[in-house]
Amino acid sequence: MEEMEEELKCPVCGSFYREPIILPCSHNLCQACARNILVQTPDSESPQSRRASGSAVSDYDYLDLDKMSLYSEADSGYGSYGGFASAPTTPCQKSPNGVRVFPPAAPPPPAALAPPPPPPRNACLTCPQCHRSLVLDERGLRGFPRNRLLEGVIDRYQQGRAAALRCQLCEKAPKEAAVMCEQCDVFYCEPCRLRCHPPRGPLAKHRLVPPAQGRVSRRLSPRKISTCTDHELENHSMYCVQCKSPVCYQCLEEGKHSSHEVKALGAMWKLHKSQLSQALNGLSDRAKEAKEFLVQLRNMVQQIQENSVEFEACLVAQCDALIDALNRRKAQLLSRVNKEHEHKLKVVRDQISHCTVKLRQTTGLMEYCLEVIKENDPSGFLQISDALIRRVHLTEDQWGKGTLTPRMTTDFDLNLDNGPLLQSIHQLDFVQMKVPAPPILQLEECCTHNNSATLSWKQPPLSTVQVEGYILELDDGNGGQFREVYVGKETMCTVDGLHFNSTYSARVKAFNKTGVSPYSKTLVLQTSEETQSEEQTLPFPVPLERLQLRRMSPFSSTLNLQPSFPGRSYFELRSSAHQLSLHSSLQSLNSAGCNFETQGTPYSQLVDIKKMVAVAWFSFDPASAHADIIFSNDNLTVTCNSYDDRVVLGKTGFSKGLHYWELSIDRYDNHPDPAFGVARIDVLKDAMLGKDDKAWAMYVDNNRSWFMHNNSHTNRTEGGITKGATVGVLLDLTRRTLTFSINEDQQGPVAFENLEGLFFPAVSLNRNVQVTLHTGLPVPEFYASRSAMQ
Repeated sequence: MEEMEEELKCPVCGSFYREPIILPCSHNLCQACARNILVQTPDSESPQSRRASGSAVSDYDYLDLDKMSLYSEADSGYGSYGGFASAPTTPCQKSPNGVRVFPPAAPPPPAALAPPPPPPRNACLTCPQCHRSLVLDERGLRGFPRNRLLEGVIDRYQQGRAAALRCQLCEKAPKEAAVMCEQCDVFYCEPCRLRCHPPRGPLAKHRLVPPAQGRVSRRLSPRKISTCTDHELENHSMYCVQCKSPVCYQCLEEGKHSSHEVKALGAMWKLHKSQLSQALNGLSDRAKEAKEFLVQLRNMVQQIQENSVEFEACLVAQCDALIDALNRRKAQLLSRVNKEHEHKLKVVRDQISHCTVKLRQTTGLMEYCLEVIKENDPSGFLQISDALIRRVHLTEDQWGKGTLTPRMTTDFDLNLDNGPLLQSIHQLDFVQMKVPAPPILQLEECCTHNNSATLSWKQPPLSTVQVEGYILELDDGNGGQFREVYVGKETMCTVDGLHFNSTYSARVKAFNKTGVSPYSKTLVLQTSEETQSEEQTLPFPVPLERLQLRRMSPFSSTLNLQPSFPGRSYFELRSSAHQLSLHSSLQSLNSAGCNFETQGTPYSQLVDIKKMVAVAWFSFDPASAHADIIFSNDNLTVTCNSYDDRVVLGKTGFSKGLHYWELSIDRYDNHPDPAFGVARIDVLKDAMLGKDDKAWAMYVDNNRSWFMHNNSHTNRTEGGITKGATVGVLLDLTRRTLTFSINEDQQGPVAFENLEGLFFPAVSLNRNVQVTLHTGLPVPEFYASRSAMQ
């Protein structure tokens, strides 16, 4: 009950309400306090008259802040005490509750010095809690309803705090009463109850209650019938839904609520009681969670203390083992631990204090609402029920905004490394021995633009483990395996050159000297639909001083990633002028002055991909291959366990650009006819490449080769393959041609023309052949020279 006391005190005087009245904003004031903070304004300068006349700004402009009259529920009526443009400089005061109020008007001057009588004035009242300004009508404060329900709650509360009741049957020095009999209406101490009210016979059916409950039940008065404020002789009988107030029969006869929805008072009383009870159920659950949370926080204090003691003991033992050389450093390390200990305790204790205050306020509101529900006055209850329901919902929402989450962990992320030599003892310090926590992708900063994707991430808020860098991975846009696209310390990355109108999955992990964290949650990104201009040097404007360096993937608008040595992932771009190897080339959008890391000097501008030939990295795809295909060497080497030809595709499909890859013959037995070329994703996998209309291939034996498409054989050419030979495939989708080579010499004419669509690298072979794929290669000399002549 003690928590409810704040609900029962006036915000002006700080004492229990005396004759409380209900303002239209649903707050309460003592009638005397309301009279003290009234502000008088001339009739000629009232908000209504000034709006009608359009006069200039007066000394009472602050009253025109969208005032609300007693009958106007539509106006917002919000203002503040600090916004008086030219109001008199009357000093304001603070109530015991910290609310700023105005003192009563100064007494009038002596009659001899009195100025001429002022014009008639209007009374205005500003709620000290919500700062809502109200213009009173001719009835003044009598126009505000009396909150008799609140008076009843205060009366019961004060009775409950009174001195303990005494036994009514003790002859000398009455003892404190232990029970009260509701039937006898007598207070008994324990000896008198056993002597005068034994639990047998007819007295066994009497109901004994605690003294406080008996006093309340004894003093409960019958329900007070509230009367209408406009018609004092009429009782409230109906409830106006629009005005949200009880009304009498005469109010309805006069037509004041003729267009409003009017319902029975008893029905609305029960409805609002039910709504308040339901709201209290939700708030009660929050209060229960808050109590459990406080227990958790207190346990955290104990756990922090235990961990601190354990850690200090371990630290002292290690430092003592290093004898004199470690003694000076030991004191510094202990100080570090104590500071961490105090910091954690301070954070948790501050949260305990904050949560305790909120819980006390919530409990007080709950108790007050429960007392209000006990009232039998429908009109009095309905006068305050809407405000209480809103307050209960607001308090419940405040508990739900991360309030019940600890702000500090109980672990000490410190460990002493006693490996350094004695001569390095001055460098002794705590080292992190835990892997980082999984990074969190910041969804609000992740986006796509054309065929580029920008991703941003961060460490968890409570993580104190040191992070040395991050590894960002993307798939190929077709649900394939993830590949590294960035390794570095930055927390934002943009990847260019993705497929248009494709869906990519991204994830990131952190690492330090101890190891690698688990992956973050996977983020799915959708690139834009394909436009006419796919290759842009700068997809969107960025100031030069904040120019970002972007991870370029300039091969036919598809992401092709090459597995590389641990800890590094890169793209390789080649041109006739120079060769750049980009290692961790992407920096954050928010990093100024960042440069490419190249083999030569720093390169501070974006690479113009129109001047370069795209070089793709990829491997064979186990997911789409025939089941008889055998993979090795990170899916770069394939063979077959069947004597029949089986097809395997590359992981990456190409729709634009110039692409070249080679296949080296690792094993060639019994003169088989392997086939090399390109195919659609749905090509037959259990026949030689080129047997259907979904593949364009060159099959070759040890003496000659043929081109084949849709089971049509053309262009027989002398020259075959042996173990150690190299077959090259050159797909030029700019000219829409496919050309083959053996041992870097072109094999026959241009094999196929007018190619259009999406093509995947493809090979068909049997168990007598094993080949290894080589990607990321420059265009061969025979094709480069021919292109130069054209």
